[in-house]
Amino acid sequence: MNNSLENKRSWTFLSNHMHVLVALSRDPELRIRDLAELIGITQRAVQRILSELIDEGALRAKKVGRRNVYTIRRRSRLRHPLEAKHTIGELIDLLG
Repeated sequence: MNNSLENKRSWTFLSNHMHVLVALSRDPELRIRDLAELIGITQRAVQRILSELIDEGALRAKKVGRRNVYTIRRRSRLRHPLEAKHTIGELIDLLG
């Protein structure tokens, strides 16, 4: 990646947690490897984020064969007090 592109990608408006949710909203059967490549983070980081989202109740994972299928709990509220009146589903719809 060249330096100008790296500089443009040095920060984003959304967290990696939201990036995972957006990606899964588009394809709930994505593998950890695919999520990591799409988002630009390590597989270990994706595993940690998935675990946190599941623990928080924002995401459910169901084993289907050897793969997981993820369901986003769209009515879950955003965590920060500034956004707490909004849901994950509202944000995903905006980004849809």
